[in-house]
Parts: sequence; C-alpha cells; structure tokens
Amino acid sequence: MESLDHIRVNFNAEQLFLLNFCLGFLMFGIALELTIDDFKALVKNKKSTWVGLASQMVLLPVLTLMLIAVIQPHPALAAGMLLVAACPGGNVSNYAVHLSKANAPLSVLLTTFSTLAAAFTTPFVFKQGQNVLTSLTRSQTTFSIDFFSMFLSIVQLILVPLILGMLLRQWQPTFTAKIIPTVKRVSLVIFIAFILFAVAGNLENIRQHLHRVFLIVMVHNGLALALGYYFPKWMGRSTQDARTISIETGIQNSGLALILICNFFNGNGGMALIAAWWSVWHLVSSFVLALYWKRHPVAVSQ
Repeated sequence: MESLDHIRVNFNAEQLFLLNFCLGFLMFGIALELTIDDFKALVKNKKSTWVGLASQMVLLPVLTLMLIAVIQPHPALAAGMLLVAACPGGNVSNYAVHLSKANAPLSVLLTTFSTLAAAFTTPFVFKQGQNVLTSLTRSQTTFSIDFFSMFLSIVQLILVPLILGMLLRQWQPTFTAKIIPTVKRVSLVIFIAFILFAVAGNLENIRQHLHRVFLIVMVHNGLALALGYYFPKWMGRSTQDARTISIETGIQNSGLALILICNFFNGNGGMALIAAWWSVWHLVSSFVLALYWKRHPVAVSQ
C-alpha cells in the first residue's frame, strides 16, 4: 500500500488546462437551459428537493466517513473517497434519470442547486471531514486545504460558466434556443472525451493499482445509490422521486474531484485513482439501474 504515496497523476500544464476547459464548457452547456422558473420549482417541489439535497450533500459524506471507519483504507484512498462525496452531482445524472423515466425536472433541479452550492459545500465538507477522519482512522496522515483557494477555484470552474450561460439565455433567448441542440451534442462528446482523456493519461497507474480501488469504489457507489433510494422512501417520497434521488446521489462530479486533486493535492495518486475509477464505475452502475427501471416503470403518483 505504501507505493500509493509515490504515484502521481500524469497531467502537464496544457493537459490540465484542457481538463479545466472541458468541465467549464459542460457547465456552460447546462446553464443554457436554466431559467428563473427552474429555481421557482425549488419552492413548488420543496420536500423532494430538500430530501434529495440532504441525501447528496449531507448523508453521503456521513455515510462515506462511516465506510472509511469500517474498512480503514490507505489515507490517500480515504481522502479521495471523501472528496468525491463532497463534490456536487454529475450532470450526466440528468441523462440517466431521463432514461429511467423518473423525475427529470427534479434531477435537473438537484444537479443545478448542488453545483451552485459547490463552491462553498465542497471545501467545507472536505475540510470538516478531514477533521473527523483523524479520529476515525488509525493513520495520522491528513490532507489539508486552503478553504478560500478551493472556493475560488470552484467558482472559476463551475459558477462562472454557469452564470455566463444563464446570462446568454436571458439576453439572447432566440440565439440560445438555436445553439442548445448543438451545444448538448458537443457537451456529450466533450464529457466522453473528458473521461477517456483522464483515464488514458493515467492508464498505467490505473492498470497497476485498480485492484486496490475497484471493490472500494463499487461498494461506496452501491451504498450511495441505496442511500439515495431508501432515504426518500423513508421520508414518504414517491418511488419516481426516490429513483431520481438515487441516481443523483450515485453520480458525483468526479471530474471536478480529479481537477481539484491536481490543483490542490499535487496529483496525489491514491486520491486520483478513486476519482478516476468513480468516473467510470458510476456511469456503469447508474445506467444499468436506469435501464432496469425503464423496463419497470411506475405511475407518477407512486
């Protein structure tokens, strides 16, 4: 396990800039379809919205800390798990929810709100989680961050593109409506390229150490999907909303986690292995689940 301390993510400055650009473009594309009415829906469907946000932004980090306490992974793997859990929902969750025939508007709302809040919540959850980790694990290794620096980084990566996209829609609605189909297709291509580029650039590290993170990520992600389904059901939400929140909780913005690892943790290999494999595995698990639910639909009221 000690060799994890010595491996690093293989991205040069130009490649890291490209990753940053890809993430920014994805956020810009999402924002082109956002309106003020989307935020008004937060009030109209407030119970499911707040249950979904609690599942993803509060309970998932808590569940992650509990899992870490049980399995006692390498400190770098534990930090990677916590950072992934602290990130907002991934935008591909909207595709998965649509495919599953669950509540697509709720999915968009949850992704948008968690993304907008990420500049604060991601560094806050990670920083507080690290404090808890020192008492939960036997290791004294910690991964500290500068809260304000990470806050500014996430603002640049996520909030600025989102605001620019929303402003363009507000000021040029006709032009925006024309470019949305093209931007959505390009965004999908960029998303796939983002994942392939991140994995391919570190294929040797992943090949050598995948056995160390495969089961951890599979269990972590499976628990996230289960939490996202059963917590809303316990709170009296419909099956359709529970399916939506399950996918939202199970698909994290691990691409953001990977960029933050490069920017703030010197490309720490153990953390990056968790984030890179999450980027692949959560797509597999969530889309398999979405296809299963598509074949077993429920009435809207259920």
